[in-house]
Amino acid sequence: MVNLCRIVLACVFIFSGYVKAIDPLGTQYKIQDYLTAWGMEGVFPDFVCLALSIALSTFEFTIGIMLLFAIQRRATSKVAWAFLCLMTLLTLWIWIANPVSDCGCFGDAIVLTNAQTFWKNIILLGLCTVVAVWPLKMVRFISQTNQWIVTNYAVLFVLVSSIYSLFYLPIFDFRPYHVGANIKKGMEIPEGAKQPRFDTTFIMEKDGVRKEFTLDDYPDSTWQFIDSKTTMVEQGYVPPIHDFTIDLEGREDITEEVLNRKGYTFLLVSPHLERADDSNFGKIDLIYEYAQEEGIPFYCLTASGEQAQRRWQDLTGAEYPFCLMDEVTLKTIIRSNPGLVLLKNGTVIRKWSHHNLPSSEEMEGKLSSLPIGQMPADSVPTKLLAILMWFVLPLTILTLADRTWAWSKWFRLRQSKKAPADKNI
Repeated sequence: MVNLCRIVLACVFIFSGYVKAIDPLGTQYKIQDYLTAWGMEGVFPDFVCLALSIALSTFEFTIGIMLLFAIQRRATSKVAWAFLCLMTLLTLWIWIANPVSDCGCFGDAIVLTNAQTFWKNIILLGLCTVVAVWPLKMVRFISQTNQWIVTNYAVLFVLVSSIYSLFYLPIFDFRPYHVGANIKKGMEIPEGAKQPRFDTTFIMEKDGVRKEFTLDDYPDSTWQFIDSKTTMVEQGYVPPIHDFTIDLEGREDITEEVLNRKGYTFLLVSPHLERADDSNFGKIDLIYEYAQEEGIPFYCLTASGEQAQRRWQDLTGAEYPFCLMDEVTLKTIIRSNPGLVLLKNGTVIRKWSHHNLPSSEEMEGKLSSLPIGQMPADSVPTKLLAILMWFVLPLTILTLADRTWAWSKWFRLRQSKKAPADKNI
């Protein structure tokens, strides 16, 4: 029972830590949402929230690995139990107060309601209590002398994953704007999907007395209408992509034009131009010039106002048009400020962080004949294989070598104890 609980806990911690690690900016945004709910918006600078994001994912992933390998069994089980107690109290408050739509426990990989998150933590806390009461029942997969290798390798792996994803976009993209996603299809509501249900209350007055009525008990004409209130009592189907509206220079909606265009479209995405990294503006200008030469539309999507746009133009010499879009949508599209998205027939086929924008050598020729104009070849199975080769395989080899050494040592010790008895016979 203890080892079954330990394996389940380890898998949850490892998965939770890893999906946060490969999307450090997403976790940072979630931490900032919590701070806003607590009335602490702007108290901590962005880099502090980002550091907390990376620290949290590293902690969860490492605790999961330590549980899996039964490293420092007493201390690890107690730390995991204390952490889950804290998270259970936090998710109870989230369930009651509803300050955020989801807790972000599993990033964008698995989105749970606040109620589901709380009951999930209750179950995990129960499993962790079993492990914490009988920690020495956990079977070790590796000897004490080699445990430091596993722990340090886990910390190194998850930190490298976070830093790589921070500079070159998340390794796995669980958001609705992932490469291969058609934005227009993501906005569609399927036929027969559940519709939201609303209740309307009418405030009426008669002889100086005000009362509220519904449609079922609407009064006669002797009552004077004062006001009405409409509230959503049951949520309907919400498409994966919503709030995607492109407003060209604050005067024209070009959403349909962009999504229905046959061919390519470049979208430079910057939620906040005033906080955007301007170190690679030269490459951005080269891509814009290439787009102009090839007749490919190029837009900068931002939530920043005219003052920030003018500052960016003065700083970088930008000549491309600016479009307004919802801040949350921009942060969801790409985890980079700025980042570049390439659409083809309304489908996302490429995404670049500002750290790895295509060079001029990669844009020599028609985009349709260039590698950057095609869907990338690196598939999910390829990425999973890379993780297997870089993390799972080394730890598996270490574990097998360690167990082989431990068993051979035990066998030699047993043989040495039998030797005197055999000599007397």
